[in-house]
Amino acid sequence: MLRDLLAIAVKRVVIVARQLAQGGAERQIVALARALRARGADVHLLLFYPGGVYDAEAVSAGVVLHCLDKTGRWDTIGFLWRFASTMRRLQPAVVYSFLDLPNILAALVWRHAGQPRLIWSIRAAGMEMRHYDWLSRVLPWIEARLSRRADITIANSHAGLAWATARGFPREQLQVIENGIDTRHFSRDTKGRNRLRALWGVPADAWVVGLAARIDPMKDHPGFLRACALQVAAGANLHIVCVGDGEPAYRRETADLANALGLAGRVVWAGARQDMPAVHSAFDIACSASAFGEGFSNAIGEAMACGTPCVVTDVGDSARIVGDLGELAPARDVQALADALARMQQRVQQEPDLGQRARQRIETQFSLERMVSRTEMLLFERQ
Repeated sequence: MLRDLLAIAVKRVVIVARQLAQGGAERQIVALARALRARGADVHLLLFYPGGVYDAEAVSAGVVLHCLDKTGRWDTIGFLWRFASTMRRLQPAVVYSFLDLPNILAALVWRHAGQPRLIWSIRAAGMEMRHYDWLSRVLPWIEARLSRRADITIANSHAGLAWATARGFPREQLQVIENGIDTRHFSRDTKGRNRLRALWGVPADAWVVGLAARIDPMKDHPGFLRACALQVAAGANLHIVCVGDGEPAYRRETADLANALGLAGRVVWAGARQDMPAVHSAFDIACSASAFGEGFSNAIGEAMACGTPCVVTDVGDSARIVGDLGELAPARDVQALADALARMQQRVQQEPDLGQRARQRIETQFSLERMVSRTEMLLFERQ
């Protein structure tokens, strides 16, 4: 009892996640943890796997990391014992878990943690699970069945809230808190732009259209490449850059498609990168071509914060993020996406302040401060 009261008094929150690997959700976790720590909360990150790219950043901000050292998918009994034991020892006031498996496990060990306030986070919308393996398909089903155990489930998009409701999550426990973009970090990087365009061999007169996303069926790189090929066939001087990694076989298949479309000399496969402000600044147009699954796309918000206008498919909350400052196409409509790219190229030439206005939209509508303040209020409202 004394430990529980102490945890509440110092606002101890345990954030549960698989790993701090490179990704949109992981950036949000670290940004939130750092900000809550700066506001006086006792923040602990409980991670399944070690070696995340953001581990050091979290520790440097005073966030305490606990790694359960999961060795793989089938490390279950020992892992669950370590999970429950760590939660019993920490006795947090609040547990905030991210994504399906952490949500499920946080609900299952809730009593061991002293019955804290339990908050879930869901980040996707309208997932098409047929593209993934059987375990990836069953986890969302289990998550939905356990959803009433959470005090609050936070969706990072309005589309995510609607999808959760359709899956059986109790509507009265759902809240939307959109992602927050750190505009101090994500800002125009002219030196980085010049460095990367030189590295990528971009001709001085070329337009760089970039897609920053993992190479996954959800992100629809094939549709993006086909749309770019249509633009090239129409005479556009495009240089295409894909930033992100993915499953090797699918990467090879996607690269083979680019070659078949005649884009081999125009496409750079840049892999995963840490210098994302420079990446977004190097693009003349940033594209999100997702076919399904998006909630709130960090890549769109980050590109806009760097002053790069966006062409997006109408998936998740992408249209809401860009507003009238971006160009929109239906998902999986290659011709419409090609036309949207052409319209954006014209707008960039005709509206020299378009990038500046895009950044201002992120600063006013989707700031990091807004996300942190709203999350803090939900996490600790009972106290």
